[in-house]
Amino acid sequence: MFDKILIANRGEIACRVIKTARKMGIKTVAIYSDADRNALHVRMADEAVHIGPAPAAQSYIVIDKVMAAIRQTGAQAVHPGYGFLSENMKFAEALEAEGVTFIGPPSGAIEAMGDKITSKKIAAEAGVSTVPGYMGLIADAEEAVKISREIGYPVMIKASAGGGGKGMRIAWSDTEAREGFQASKNEAAASFGDDRIFIEKFVTQPRHIEIQVLADKHGNCLYLHERECSIQRRNQKVIEEAPSPFLDPATRKAMGEQACALAKAVGYTSAGTVEFIVDGNRNFYFLEMNTRLQVEHPVTELITGVDLVEQMIRVADGAPLPFAQGDLKINGWAMESRLYAEDPFRKFLPSIGRLSRYRPPEEIATKARAVRNDTGVFEGGEISMYYDPMIAKLCTWAPDRASAIAEMRHALDAFELEGIGHNLPFLSAVMDHPRFTAGEMTTAFIAEEWPDGFQGVTPGPEEMRRLAAIVGHMKMWKEARAARISGAMPNHRRRVAPDYVIFIGKERFPVHILETEEGTDVSFAGDGRYEVRSNWRPGDPLFRGTVGSEEMIVKTAYVRGGARIRWRGADLKAVVRTPREAELAALMPEKLPPDTSKLLLCPMPGLVVKIMVAEGDEVQEGQPLATVEAMKMENTLRAEREGVVSRVAATAGQSLKVDDVILEFE
Repeated sequence: MFDKILIANRGEIACRVIKTARKMGIKTVAIYSDADRNALHVRMADEAVHIGPAPAAQSYIVIDKVMAAIRQTGAQAVHPGYGFLSENMKFAEALEAEGVTFIGPPSGAIEAMGDKITSKKIAAEAGVSTVPGYMGLIADAEEAVKISREIGYPVMIKASAGGGGKGMRIAWSDTEAREGFQASKNEAAASFGDDRIFIEKFVTQPRHIEIQVLADKHGNCLYLHERECSIQRRNQKVIEEAPSPFLDPATRKAMGEQACALAKAVGYTSAGTVEFIVDGNRNFYFLEMNTRLQVEHPVTELITGVDLVEQMIRVADGAPLPFAQGDLKINGWAMESRLYAEDPFRKFLPSIGRLSRYRPPEEIATKARAVRNDTGVFEGGEISMYYDPMIAKLCTWAPDRASAIAEMRHALDAFELEGIGHNLPFLSAVMDHPRFTAGEMTTAFIAEEWPDGFQGVTPGPEEMRRLAAIVGHMKMWKEARAARISGAMPNHRRRVAPDYVIFIGKERFPVHILETEEGTDVSFAGDGRYEVRSNWRPGDPLFRGTVGSEEMIVKTAYVRGGARIRWRGADLKAVVRTPREAELAALMPEKLPPDTSKLLLCPMPGLVVKIMVAEGDEVQEGQPLATVEAMKMENTLRAEREGVVSRVAATAGQSLKVDDVILEFE
């Protein structure tokens, strides 16, 4: 077995590999850029080597720099994680020439499957069902339009060397095909150094289901069942689960056998994933093969009990797989929520900055339930604009799907994250959505359910009353503390039930609040009463307790004029007033936000790639105005209405902050 391995990656996957290597008694080497000097993976590894400036193109994906770190440390093997050099054939060949073991598949398998055009041809020859499309290289946008017409809209425009949703666009018309082709080429070149593009038919009402395979060097290839990855945004997975709520045993077996047939056809070894698109009739079509560990591998580990990283290391060392296909049973259900530094209230645009608070829920592993959090950040750390916006992968396991979802709801409720925009509210909203809980989703789920963007969740009437009861509990404890601090009433306990009006969101609740020995009783005018029981005290960021018979975890914070309450995708301001204060407040004028209708503001921190208009230009609604790149993704900003450009305030190559002015209009 290896004594020392180098991890050619960063962030949560580097930390994940380090944990397994440590369990196996193997020393680890981390590599890091200027931006990652104080990163968690650097702290966790036994050794760390600096490899260059912050941009990945000058550090993490420069093969010569990684090879120099290997020579410097004497690492015997390299785990590539995912992304970066994980599917780079030249890197695998460089390691082979150096006599260093690549903890992954042979370079020939990477070459065959890493190129989506070649992989589809091989899949078809191996008897794997494939999606109709054009597998040749496409010269320019006009040829892309011609091919798209022949296939029939809608089509998927994809980077041949792509992954992670980058270099991918769906086109429903000639205009979208023309624009999508160029945008995909640009993203592919920036992310992978390879701008080749191909086009295939976009299957409507599709589900994204993938098969995990594991193969050794002794001819054994097994499938570890499937993962459902249909909850996606911009072709990037957001929530995954294992197994799929859609597959039946016959389809699962057929997909698994075809995945193994493809792996054997290219002499595959190590862990890999064969991705399929499945339609409503359970017809499945090969999408691509990822010749690496997948981001969502934890859910497979949770239902099978197999440590995939450990098996990758053992296979690379020449060991045979220690189990047979019949040994790989499905045990329970697992969920994974990808926590991203993306603000769902600003159309999921990237967010960067310092994590002023980062407190994940407690990790648990019992026979009845499990909570797992794979992460590469820490409180006080910084989210950089140079890399993928993933913060953590929160996973839960339970004996059945409904219980796994319930565990995820509570884990998301308890996850404390402050300092940046993030998608925790959105993840909570998905977990409560009827279509998701019923297992009735497609890859269009997010676009269909939130066509105008995510604006948060409005709790139902009963949930709003429970939240109001919590606010009442907070009010009583704040007053009790103030009385004790003043010294006027050191043993203060209020017994009378004063009248208050609780304003929360757009709702108004007249209540009586009574402090009791056990907690607080909140009685609502008309009818209804809740007993609130909790150890919450003023200043606590989380309310944990019961409201009536319901256990609740709610994020709380005092803000000017009241309290901020966050729960299950809702973000509400709450104010408690006396009846007289409520009367006077109703007479106060409402403060209006500033008018920014004549400005194009930068919606995210990023780099201006292109300004497409000049001063004096007349623009039409929907016209592209500027392109901003953030976290390896290009974002085109379009005109919301007709107008005339009066000033261009930004230039190509300029770095902007959120709400920096790009254009002004007359």
